[in-house]
Amino acid sequence: MSQIAINTSQNVNINFNIASVGERMLAFIIDLLIKVAYVVIVFYLFFNVFDLGYLLAGLDQWSVIAVYIVLTFPVYIYPVVLESLMEGQTPGKKLMKIRVVKIDGYQASFGDYMIRWVFRLIDTSAAGVVGLISMIVSKNNQRLGDIASGTAVISLKNTINISHTILENIHEDYVPSFPQVIALSDNDMRIIKDNYTKALKVDDRQIISRLSDKIKSILKLEIDPKKMTERQFINVVIKDYNYYTGKDN
Repeated sequence: MSQIAINTSQNVNINFNIASVGERMLAFIIDLLIKVAYVVIVFYLFFNVFDLGYLLAGLDQWSVIAVYIVLTFPVYIYPVVLESLMEGQTPGKKLMKIRVVKIDGYQASFGDYMIRWVFRLIDTSAAGVVGLISMIVSKNNQRLGDIASGTAVISLKNTINISHTILENIHEDYVPSFPQVIALSDNDMRIIKDNYTKALKVDDRQIISRLSDKIKSILKLEIDPKKMTERQFINVVIKDYNYYTGKDN
């Protein structure tokens, strides 16, 4: 499985497995089936239960088209809305265990998902051949929307242990110190822990210091170095995040 080296803001490269073309196609098919099911159910209800056909009989052609657009509107915005709400995933991507991330390692923003959504019109043209060719020939299996938004789709199927994830062993009586950590996303925390783990292995104090400063800046925290070292601070942040988000083994 090919990998992508994502350079974080702390100038540390983290390797992620790239989602294969097959995984992305299966995720697309699953999402397509969900959208088809939605359309079938909505049209059945409105035409067989609520007798929408009778109501449309008295409308002009443009009004009828407008009604159809309103009924099917959730299908059009399905990817951009769900990727925004599910941190880079749709039900199809979640089932296939893949996720959209920024090349710089941080969670993609709504604007990034919007760009991907707009370019979907091109990627799905010619029965999806354009997007398929783009994924095959691009270095990181990126379709045009990924290239334009600076994103890639990674696989979450890595066989890894707790030390390589955002999970952290905490005791039941653990008392958190920084409730501000809930402002971070799972992807943010994964990057923090990966960077911190790598820095500890080589005793890179500069990376640890920069990582600590970055976290304090994002969470707007001021820590007395006499009471808590940078390493202790990062450890507490990781544990607090697991505590507040309910991550466990």
